[in-house]
Amino acid sequence: MPRGKSPLALDLPRPANWLDKEGVSKQTGAYEALRSAILGKLLPAGSRLPSSRTLAERWQVSRGTIEAVFDRLHAEAYVTRIPGSGTRVCAVVPERFLMAGFEDATPAGPFSEPAPVSDTGVREGLPFVARRADASLFPMTAWSKCATRALFAATPEQLCSDDPAGAPGLRRQIADYLGKYRGVKCSPQDIVVTTGIRHGLDLLARSIVRAGDKVCLEDPGYPAARTLFAMSGALPVDIAVDAEGIDCTALRQHADASLVYVTPAHQSPLGVTMSVTRRLELLEWASDSGAWVVEDDYDSEFNYQSAPLAALKALDQYQRVVYCGSFNKTLFTGLRVGFMVLPPGLLPLLLRTLQVTGRSVGMTEQLALAAWMEDGAFVRHLRQARHAYKERRDLLLACLERDAPGRYTISGQQAGFHCILWLPPGSDERTFCAQAAQAGLALQPLGDFCHGVKLAPAVLIGYTALSLAQIRHATQKLASLLVIY
Repeated sequence: MPRGKSPLALDLPRPANWLDKEGVSKQTGAYEALRSAILGKLLPAGSRLPSSRTLAERWQVSRGTIEAVFDRLHAEAYVTRIPGSGTRVCAVVPERFLMAGFEDATPAGPFSEPAPVSDTGVREGLPFVARRADASLFPMTAWSKCATRALFAATPEQLCSDDPAGAPGLRRQIADYLGKYRGVKCSPQDIVVTTGIRHGLDLLARSIVRAGDKVCLEDPGYPAARTLFAMSGALPVDIAVDAEGIDCTALRQHADASLVYVTPAHQSPLGVTMSVTRRLELLEWASDSGAWVVEDDYDSEFNYQSAPLAALKALDQYQRVVYCGSFNKTLFTGLRVGFMVLPPGLLPLLLRTLQVTGRSVGMTEQLALAAWMEDGAFVRHLRQARHAYKERRDLLLACLERDAPGRYTISGQQAGFHCILWLPPGSDERTFCAQAAQAGLALQPLGDFCHGVKLAPAVLIGYTALSLAQIRHATQKLASLLVIY
Protein backbone atom coordinates (compact mmCIF):
# COMPACT_ATOMS: atom_id res chain seq x y z
CA MET A 1 0.00 0.00 0.00
CA PRO A 2 1.49 3.42 -0.90
CA ARG A 3 2.77 5.48 2.02
CA GLY A 4 0.14 7.81 3.44
CA LYS A 5 -2.79 5.78 2.14
CA SER A 6 -5.20 4.05 4.49
CA PRO A 7 -7.12 0.86 3.76
CA LEU A 8 -10.66 1.32 2.47
CA ALA A 9 -13.22 -0.96 4.10
CA LEU A 10 -15.36 -1.50 1.01
CA ASP A 11 -15.96 -5.19 1.64
CA LEU A 12 -18.09 -4.88 4.77
CA PRO A 13 -20.77 -7.54 4.42
CA ARG A 14 -24.28 -7.00 5.64
CA PRO A 15 -24.38 -8.60 9.12
CA ALA A 16 -26.54 -11.69 9.20
CA ASN A 17 -29.92 -11.38 10.94
CA TRP A 18 -29.10 -8.05 12.57
CA LEU A 19 -32.39 -6.52 11.44
CA ASP A 20 -34.42 -9.48 12.66
CA LYS A 21 -33.85 -8.86 16.36
CA GLU A 22 -37.03 -7.95 18.16
CA GLY A 23 -37.07 -4.38 19.48
CA VAL A 24 -33.81 -3.38 17.73
CA SER A 25 -34.05 -0.47 15.33
CA LYS A 26 -32.14 -0.32 12.06
CA GLN A 27 -30.01 2.50 13.41
CA THR A 28 -29.11 0.60 16.58
CA GLY A 29 -28.35 -2.56 14.64
CA ALA A 30 -26.07 -0.71 12.22
CA TYR A 31 -24.34 1.09 15.10
CA GLU A 32 -23.68 -2.13 17.02
CA ALA A 33 -22.41 -3.85 13.88
CA LEU A 34 -19.88 -1.11 13.05
CA ARG A 35 -18.81 -0.64 16.67
CA SER A 36 -18.21 -4.39 17.01
CA ALA A 37 -16.17 -4.41 13.80
CA ILE A 38 -13.97 -1.59 15.13
CA LEU A 39 -13.43 -3.19 18.54
CA GLY A 40 -12.79 -6.57 16.95
CA LYS A 41 -10.18 -4.99 14.60
CA LEU A 42 -12.05 -6.05 11.47
CA LEU A 43 -11.87 -2.31 10.83
CA PRO A 44 -8.32 -1.44 11.91
CA ALA A 45 -7.14 1.98 13.02
CA GLY A 46 -6.84 4.38 10.08
CA SER A 47 -9.11 2.45 7.73
CA ARG A 48 -11.70 4.45 5.79
CA LEU A 49 -15.32 3.39 5.96
CA PRO A 50 -17.44 3.24 2.82
CA SER A 51 -19.46 6.35 2.08
CA SER A 52 -22.83 6.56 3.78
CA ARG A 53 -24.48 6.18 0.36
CA THR A 54 -22.51 3.03 -0.50
CA LEU A 55 -23.06 1.40 2.89
CA ALA A 56 -26.75 2.28 2.89
CA GLU A 57 -27.19 0.58 -0.48
CA ARG A 58 -25.23 -2.48 0.59
CA TRP A 59 -27.03 -2.87 3.92
CA GLN A 60 -30.43 -1.91 2.46
CA VAL A 61 -31.18 0.90 4.90
CA SER A 62 -31.63 4.62 4.36
CA ARG A 63 -28.66 6.92 3.95
CA GLY A 64 -29.99 9.01 6.85
CA THR A 65 -29.76 5.96 9.11
CA ILE A 66 -26.11 5.43 8.23
CA GLU A 67 -25.33 9.15 8.62
CA ALA A 68 -26.85 9.07 12.11
CA VAL A 69 -24.73 6.01 12.96
CA PHE A 70 -21.55 7.70 11.68
CA ASP A 71 -22.36 10.79 13.75
CA ARG A 72 -22.83 8.69 16.90
CA LEU A 73 -19.58 6.83 16.35
CA HIS A 74 -17.84 10.16 15.82
CA ALA A 75 -19.30 11.60 19.02
CA GLU A 76 -18.02 8.55 20.93
CA ALA A 77 -14.50 8.87 19.41
CA TYR A 78 -14.59 5.67 17.40
CA VAL A 79 -14.27 7.45 14.05
CA THR A 80 -13.23 10.82 12.66
CA ARG A 81 -15.19 12.67 9.99
CA ILE A 82 -13.20 15.12 7.87
CA PRO A 83 -14.69 16.80 4.79
CA GLY A 84 -12.96 15.49 1.69
CA SER A 85 -11.33 12.63 3.60
CA GLY A 86 -14.37 10.58 4.54
CA THR A 87 -15.05 8.67 7.73
CA ARG A 88 -12.08 6.86 9.26
CA VAL A 89 -11.51 4.67 12.29
CA CYS A 90 -9.68 6.64 14.97
CA ALA A 91 -6.07 5.75 15.74
CA VAL A 92 -7.06 5.38 19.40
CA VAL A 93 -10.36 3.88 20.51
CA PRO A 94 -11.69 4.07 24.10
CA GLU A 95 -9.02 2.90 26.56
CA ARG A 96 -10.65 -0.14 28.09
CA PHE A 97 -10.83 -1.80 24.69
CA LEU A 98 -7.17 -1.13 23.88
CA MET A 99 -6.20 -3.55 26.63
CA ALA A 100 -8.72 -6.17 25.55
CA GLY A 101 -6.01 -8.81 25.82
CA PHE A 102 -6.44 -8.69 29.59
CA GLU A 103 -10.13 -9.52 29.44
CA ASP A 104 -11.62 -12.98 29.36
CA ALA A 105 -14.09 -12.08 26.63
CA THR A 106 -14.19 -9.88 23.55
CA PRO A 107 -17.36 -7.87 22.93
CA ALA A 108 -19.62 -10.00 20.80
CA GLY A 109 -21.32 -8.73 17.68
CA PRO A 110 -22.38 -9.61 14.17
CA PHE A 111 -18.76 -9.65 12.96
CA SER A 112 -17.24 -11.44 15.95
CA GLU A 113 -15.02 -14.50 15.48
CA PRO A 114 -13.74 -16.85 18.21
CA ALA A 115 -10.67 -15.44 19.95
CA PRO A 116 -7.43 -17.24 19.02
CA VAL A 117 -6.05 -19.57 21.66
CA SER A 118 -2.37 -19.25 22.49
CA ASP A 119 -0.21 -22.33 22.84
CA THR A 120 2.09 -20.57 25.29
CA GLY A 121 -0.41 -19.19 27.76
CA VAL A 122 0.08 -15.62 26.52
CA ARG A 123 -3.14 -13.86 25.63
CA GLU A 124 -3.29 -12.43 22.12
CA GLY A 125 -2.34 -8.79 21.76
CA LEU A 126 -0.93 -8.37 25.27
CA PRO A 127 1.68 -5.57 25.31
CA PHE A 128 4.53 -6.37 25.03
CA VAL A 129 4.60 -10.18 24.89
CA ALA A 130 3.19 -10.24 21.38
CA ARG A 131 6.17 -12.01 19.82
CA ARG A 132 4.25 -13.85 17.14
CA ALA A 133 2.59 -13.49 13.77
CA ASP A 134 -0.62 -11.46 13.75
CA ALA A 135 -3.33 -13.94 12.81
CA SER A 136 -5.67 -11.10 11.83
CA LEU A 137 -3.47 -10.45 8.78
CA PHE A 138 -3.95 -13.99 7.50
CA PRO A 139 -6.08 -14.04 4.29
CA MET A 140 -8.62 -16.61 5.39
CA THR A 141 -10.74 -16.32 2.24
CA ALA A 142 -7.83 -17.13 -0.07
CA TRP A 143 -6.72 -19.93 2.24
CA SER A 144 -10.20 -21.46 2.30
CA LYS A 145 -10.39 -21.49 -1.49
CA CYS A 146 -7.02 -23.20 -1.79
CA ALA A 147 -7.88 -25.70 0.94
CA THR A 148 -11.19 -26.58 -0.70
CA ARG A 149 -9.62 -26.92 -4.13
CA ALA A 150 -6.82 -29.10 -2.76
CA LEU A 151 -9.17 -31.43 -0.91
CA PHE A 152 -11.47 -31.86 -3.92
CA ALA A 153 -8.46 -32.73 -6.06
CA ALA A 154 -6.91 -35.11 -3.53
CA THR A 155 -6.72 -38.79 -4.42
CA PRO A 156 -7.37 -41.60 -1.92
CA GLU A 157 -3.67 -42.42 -2.14
CA GLN A 158 -2.75 -38.91 -1.05
CA LEU A 159 -5.24 -38.85 1.81
CA CYS A 160 -4.06 -42.22 3.09
CA SER A 161 -0.33 -41.68 2.50
CA ASP A 162 1.82 -43.28 5.16
CA ASP A 163 5.00 -41.43 4.19
CA PRO A 164 6.44 -40.32 7.57
CA ALA A 165 8.33 -37.47 5.91
CA GLY A 166 5.11 -35.71 4.90
CA ALA A 167 3.12 -34.93 1.77
CA PRO A 168 5.38 -34.92 -1.32
CA GLY A 169 3.59 -31.89 -2.77
CA LEU A 170 4.25 -29.80 0.32
CA ARG A 171 7.88 -30.89 0.47
CA ARG A 172 8.29 -29.83 -3.17
CA GLN A 173 6.87 -26.39 -2.42
CA ILE A 174 9.10 -25.97 0.65
CA ALA A 175 12.20 -26.97 -1.31
CA ASP A 176 11.28 -24.49 -4.06
CA TYR A 177 10.70 -21.68 -1.55
CA LEU A 178 13.96 -22.34 0.32
CA GLY A 179 15.95 -22.36 -2.91
CA LYS A 180 14.48 -19.05 -4.10
CA TYR A 181 14.31 -17.09 -0.86
CA ARG A 182 16.75 -18.62 1.67
CA GLY A 183 19.53 -19.79 -0.63
CA VAL A 184 19.13 -23.41 0.50
CA LYS A 185 19.56 -25.87 -2.36
CA CYS A 186 17.78 -29.03 -1.34
CA SER A 187 15.47 -31.66 -2.77
CA PRO A 188 12.04 -32.63 -1.45
CA GLN A 189 13.63 -35.88 -0.27
CA ASP A 190 15.78 -33.91 2.20
CA ILE A 191 12.72 -32.44 3.94
CA VAL A 192 10.66 -33.82 6.82
CA VAL A 193 7.37 -32.15 7.78
CA THR A 194 6.87 -31.49 11.52
CA THR A 195 4.37 -29.65 13.71
CA GLY A 196 6.90 -26.88 14.32
CA ILE A 197 10.44 -26.18 15.42
CA ARG A 198 10.00 -27.65 18.89
CA HIS A 199 8.78 -30.88 17.33
CA GLY A 200 11.89 -30.93 15.18
CA LEU A 201 14.15 -30.38 18.18
CA ASP A 202 12.38 -33.17 20.04
CA LEU A 203 12.88 -35.54 17.11
CA LEU A 204 16.58 -34.67 17.00
CA ALA A 205 16.94 -35.15 20.75
CA ARG A 206 15.27 -38.59 20.51
CA SER A 207 17.24 -39.65 17.43
CA ILE A 208 20.84 -38.52 17.80
CA VAL A 209 21.44 -37.38 21.39
CA ARG A 210 22.52 -39.97 23.95
CA ALA A 211 22.53 -39.56 27.71
CA GLY A 212 25.61 -37.59 28.76
CA ASP A 213 26.22 -36.03 25.33
CA LYS A 214 27.29 -32.41 25.31
CA VAL A 215 24.84 -30.11 23.57
CA CYS A 216 26.05 -26.53 23.09
CA LEU A 217 23.46 -23.78 23.39
CA GLU A 218 23.47 -20.01 22.92
CA ASP A 219 23.58 -18.02 26.16
CA PRO A 220 21.23 -16.19 26.42
CA GLY A 221 19.08 -18.51 24.37
CA TYR A 222 15.77 -20.18 23.64
CA PRO A 223 14.60 -21.89 26.86
CA ALA A 224 12.55 -24.61 25.12
CA ALA A 225 15.60 -25.88 23.23
CA ARG A 226 17.54 -26.26 26.47
CA THR A 227 14.65 -28.11 28.11
CA LEU A 228 14.09 -30.51 25.21
CA PHE A 229 17.73 -31.54 24.95
CA ALA A 230 18.07 -31.84 28.73
CA MET A 231 15.02 -34.15 28.79
CA SER A 232 16.91 -36.52 26.48
CA GLY A 233 19.73 -36.77 29.03
CA ALA A 234 22.08 -34.33 27.30
CA LEU A 235 24.51 -32.15 29.20
CA PRO A 236 23.77 -28.50 28.25
CA VAL A 237 26.86 -26.35 27.62
CA ASP A 238 26.28 -22.59 27.58
CA ILE A 239 28.19 -20.61 24.95
CA ALA A 240 28.06 -16.82 25.12
CA VAL A 241 26.71 -14.67 22.28
CA ASP A 242 28.37 -11.43 21.21
CA ALA A 243 27.64 -8.86 18.50
CA GLU A 244 28.48 -11.38 15.74
CA GLY A 245 26.67 -14.39 17.13
CA ILE A 246 27.77 -17.44 19.08
CA ASP A 247 31.36 -17.30 20.38
CA CYS A 248 33.22 -19.85 18.23
CA THR A 249 36.42 -19.45 20.25
CA ALA A 250 34.57 -20.76 23.29
CA LEU A 251 32.91 -23.41 21.14
CA ARG A 252 36.29 -24.84 20.12
CA GLN A 253 36.84 -25.91 23.73
CA HIS A 254 34.06 -28.45 23.23
CA ALA A 255 35.18 -30.53 20.28
CA ASP A 256 33.45 -33.52 21.87
CA ALA A 257 29.99 -31.94 21.67
CA SER A 258 27.24 -33.83 19.87
CA LEU A 259 25.58 -30.73 18.42
CA VAL A 260 25.14 -26.98 18.74
CA TYR A 261 21.84 -25.14 18.50
CA VAL A 262 21.87 -21.61 17.00
CA THR A 263 19.48 -18.89 15.77
CA PRO A 264 21.68 -17.09 13.20
CA ALA A 265 19.16 -14.84 11.40
CA HIS A 266 17.85 -13.01 14.48
CA GLN A 267 19.34 -14.48 17.63
CA SER A 268 16.79 -15.44 20.24
CA PRO A 269 16.56 -13.30 22.31
CA LEU A 270 19.29 -10.69 21.63
CA GLY A 271 18.33 -10.17 17.99
CA VAL A 272 21.89 -10.03 16.59
CA THR A 273 22.51 -11.42 13.11
CA MET A 274 25.39 -13.88 12.91
CA SER A 275 28.14 -12.51 10.68
CA VAL A 276 29.33 -14.41 7.62
CA THR A 277 32.77 -14.82 9.19
CA ARG A 278 31.25 -16.34 12.31
CA ARG A 279 29.05 -18.64 10.22
CA LEU A 280 32.08 -20.01 8.38
CA GLU A 281 33.91 -20.51 11.68
CA LEU A 282 30.92 -22.40 13.07
CA LEU A 283 30.73 -24.70 10.05
CA GLU A 284 34.46 -25.37 10.22
CA TRP A 285 34.13 -26.29 13.90
CA ALA A 286 31.29 -28.68 13.09
CA SER A 287 33.29 -30.34 10.34
CA ASP A 288 36.40 -30.69 12.51
CA SER A 289 34.51 -32.02 15.55
CA GLY A 290 31.95 -34.14 13.72
CA ALA A 291 29.11 -32.30 15.46
CA TRP A 292 25.74 -31.30 14.06
CA VAL A 293 24.60 -27.69 13.78
CA VAL A 294 20.89 -27.11 14.35
CA GLU A 295 19.80 -23.89 12.63
CA ASP A 296 16.54 -22.45 13.96
CA ASP A 297 15.42 -20.01 11.25
CA TYR A 298 12.28 -18.96 13.12
CA ASP A 299 11.76 -15.39 11.84
CA SER A 300 14.22 -14.77 9.01
CA GLU A 301 11.42 -13.72 6.63
CA PHE A 302 10.94 -10.48 8.57
CA ASN A 303 13.94 -8.25 7.94
CA TYR A 304 13.03 -4.56 7.86
CA GLN A 305 16.24 -2.84 6.78
CA SER A 306 17.74 -4.99 4.04
CA ALA A 307 17.48 -8.35 2.36
CA PRO A 308 18.27 -11.06 4.92
CA LEU A 309 21.47 -13.05 4.70
CA ALA A 310 21.05 -16.47 3.14
CA ALA A 311 20.52 -19.23 5.66
CA LEU A 312 23.48 -20.83 7.40
CA LYS A 313 22.43 -24.03 5.65
CA ALA A 314 23.18 -22.33 2.31
CA LEU A 315 26.90 -22.35 3.25
CA ASP A 316 26.91 -25.96 4.45
CA GLN A 317 29.36 -27.69 2.15
CA TYR A 318 30.16 -30.20 4.91
CA GLN A 319 26.54 -31.44 5.28
CA ARG A 320 26.53 -30.77 9.04
CA VAL A 321 23.54 -28.37 9.32
CA VAL A 322 19.98 -29.33 10.21
CA TYR A 323 17.71 -26.50 9.08
CA CYS A 324 14.46 -25.97 11.03
CA GLY A 325 11.60 -23.72 9.89
CA SER A 326 7.98 -23.20 10.82
CA PHE A 327 4.81 -21.84 9.25
CA ASN A 328 3.47 -21.29 12.77
CA LYS A 329 5.67 -18.20 12.98
CA THR A 330 5.09 -16.85 9.49
CA LEU A 331 1.32 -17.48 9.26
CA PHE A 332 -0.43 -18.15 12.58
CA THR A 333 0.37 -20.09 15.72
CA GLY A 334 -2.45 -22.60 15.46
CA LEU A 335 -1.42 -23.93 12.04
CA ARG A 336 1.09 -26.41 13.55
CA VAL A 337 3.11 -27.13 10.41
CA GLY A 338 6.90 -26.89 10.33
CA PHE A 339 9.75 -28.65 8.58
CA MET A 340 13.38 -29.72 8.73
CA VAL A 341 16.02 -30.00 6.00
CA LEU A 342 18.27 -32.89 6.97
CA PRO A 343 21.75 -33.96 5.86
CA PRO A 344 21.76 -37.42 4.27
CA GLY A 345 23.45 -38.93 7.31
CA LEU A 346 20.57 -38.01 9.62
CA LEU A 347 17.53 -38.65 7.46
CA PRO A 348 17.16 -42.41 8.16
CA LEU A 349 17.44 -41.86 11.92
CA LEU A 350 14.76 -39.17 11.96
CA LEU A 351 12.38 -41.15 9.74
CA ARG A 352 12.74 -44.16 12.02
CA THR A 353 11.80 -42.04 15.02
CA LEU A 354 8.82 -40.57 13.15
CA GLN A 355 7.59 -44.04 12.19
CA VAL A 356 7.71 -45.13 15.83
CA THR A 357 6.16 -41.99 17.33
CA GLY A 358 3.57 -41.50 14.58
CA ARG A 359 3.11 -38.72 12.03
CA SER A 360 1.79 -35.61 13.78
CA VAL A 361 0.71 -33.32 10.91
CA GLY A 362 -2.68 -33.92 9.33
CA MET A 363 -2.76 -34.56 5.59
CA THR A 364 -5.50 -31.99 4.97
CA GLU A 365 -3.37 -29.16 6.37
CA GLN A 366 -0.41 -30.29 4.28
CA LEU A 367 -2.40 -30.43 1.06
CA ALA A 368 -3.98 -27.04 1.71
CA LEU A 369 -0.63 -25.41 2.48
CA ALA A 370 0.97 -26.94 -0.61
CA ALA A 371 -1.81 -25.54 -2.81
CA TRP A 372 -1.56 -22.15 -1.13
CA MET A 373 2.19 -21.97 -1.69
CA GLU A 374 1.88 -23.13 -5.29
CA ASP A 375 -0.61 -20.32 -5.89
CA GLY A 376 2.00 -17.77 -4.76
CA ALA A 377 -0.17 -16.69 -1.83
CA PHE A 378 2.45 -17.53 0.77
CA VAL A 379 5.03 -15.13 -0.63
CA ARG A 380 2.40 -12.42 -1.13
CA HIS A 381 1.29 -12.79 2.48
CA LEU A 382 4.87 -12.55 3.73
CA ARG A 383 5.34 -9.33 1.79
CA GLN A 384 2.20 -7.80 3.27
CA ALA A 385 2.94 -8.99 6.80
CA ARG A 386 6.49 -7.64 6.60
CA HIS A 387 5.12 -4.23 5.66
CA ALA A 388 2.64 -4.29 8.57
CA TYR A 389 5.24 -5.39 11.12
CA LYS A 390 7.72 -2.78 9.95
CA GLU A 391 5.05 -0.10 10.36
CA ARG A 392 4.43 -1.28 13.92
CA ARG A 393 8.12 -1.40 14.73
CA ASP A 394 8.67 2.09 13.34
CA LEU A 395 5.79 3.44 15.41
CA LEU A 396 7.13 1.79 18.57
CA LEU A 397 10.58 3.30 18.07
CA ALA A 398 9.20 6.73 17.17
CA CYS A 399 6.94 6.87 20.24
CA LEU A 400 9.75 5.84 22.58
CA GLU A 401 12.13 8.38 21.07
CA ARG A 402 9.53 11.13 21.42
CA ASP A 403 8.41 10.33 24.96
CA ALA A 404 11.56 9.00 26.68
CA PRO A 405 14.63 10.30 24.82
CA GLY A 406 17.95 9.24 26.29
CA ARG A 407 16.38 6.91 28.87
CA TYR A 408 17.02 3.61 27.07
CA THR A 409 18.87 1.86 24.24
CA ILE A 410 17.30 -0.41 21.62
CA SER A 411 18.97 -3.33 19.84
CA GLY A 412 17.83 -6.19 17.62
CA GLN A 413 15.23 -3.99 15.94
CA GLN A 414 16.39 -4.70 12.38
CA ALA A 415 14.32 -7.87 12.08
CA GLY A 416 11.98 -10.31 13.73
CA PHE A 417 9.04 -10.02 16.11
CA HIS A 418 10.75 -8.30 19.04
CA CYS A 419 13.60 -6.05 20.06
CA ILE A 420 15.62 -5.56 23.26
CA LEU A 421 15.11 -2.45 25.38
CA TRP A 422 18.18 -1.85 27.55
CA LEU A 423 17.35 -0.10 30.80
CA PRO A 424 19.39 2.65 32.49
CA PRO A 425 22.56 1.34 34.19
CA GLY A 426 21.93 0.03 37.67
CA SER A 427 18.28 -0.80 36.99
CA ASP A 428 16.70 -3.93 38.34
CA GLU A 429 14.91 -5.85 35.58
CA ARG A 430 12.40 -7.57 37.81
CA THR A 431 11.46 -4.45 39.70
CA PHE A 432 10.91 -2.64 36.41
CA CYS A 433 8.79 -5.52 35.08
CA ALA A 434 6.71 -5.51 38.28
CA GLN A 435 6.08 -1.78 37.93
CA ALA A 436 5.17 -2.30 34.26
CA ALA A 437 2.69 -5.00 35.24
CA GLN A 438 0.94 -2.53 37.55
CA ALA A 439 0.58 -0.25 34.51
CA GLY A 440 -0.95 -3.05 32.46
CA LEU A 441 2.19 -4.04 30.53
CA ALA A 442 3.66 -7.53 30.41
CA LEU A 443 7.46 -7.38 30.02
CA GLN A 444 9.93 -10.24 30.19
CA PRO A 445 13.38 -9.64 31.71
CA LEU A 446 16.37 -10.61 29.60
CA GLY A 447 17.72 -12.48 32.62
CA ASP A 448 15.07 -15.17 32.09
CA PHE A 449 17.02 -16.29 29.01
CA CYS A 450 20.48 -16.24 30.62
CA HIS A 451 22.27 -19.11 32.35
CA GLY A 452 25.98 -18.48 32.75
CA VAL A 453 26.30 -14.98 31.32
CA LYS A 454 25.54 -11.75 33.18
CA LEU A 455 24.22 -8.99 30.95
CA ALA A 456 23.15 -5.41 31.51
CA PRO A 457 19.50 -4.97 32.58
CA ALA A 458 17.06 -5.23 29.67
CA VAL A 459 13.57 -6.39 28.71
CA LEU A 460 12.04 -7.91 25.58
CA ILE A 461 9.57 -5.81 23.60
CA GLY A 462 7.24 -7.73 21.28
CA TYR A 463 5.15 -5.69 18.85
CA THR A 464 4.05 -7.68 15.80
CA ALA A 465 0.69 -8.88 17.17
CA LEU A 466 -0.31 -5.43 18.44
CA SER A 467 -2.43 -2.88 16.62
CA LEU A 468 -1.08 0.60 16.00
CA ALA A 469 -3.48 1.92 18.61
CA GLN A 470 -2.24 -0.58 21.18
CA ILE A 471 1.36 0.34 20.41
CA ARG A 472 0.70 4.06 20.89
CA HIS A 473 -1.16 3.51 24.12
CA ALA A 474 1.22 0.92 25.62
CA THR A 475 4.37 2.75 24.56
CA GLN A 476 3.13 5.90 26.26
CA LYS A 477 2.88 3.94 29.50
CA LEU A 478 6.28 2.35 28.97
CA ALA A 479 7.88 5.73 28.28
CA SER A 480 6.34 7.15 31.46
CA LEU A 481 7.96 4.34 33.46
CA LEU A 482 11.34 4.94 31.82
CA VAL A 483 11.20 8.65 32.61
CA ILE A 484 10.48 8.17 36.32
CA TYR A 485 12.53 5.00 36.84
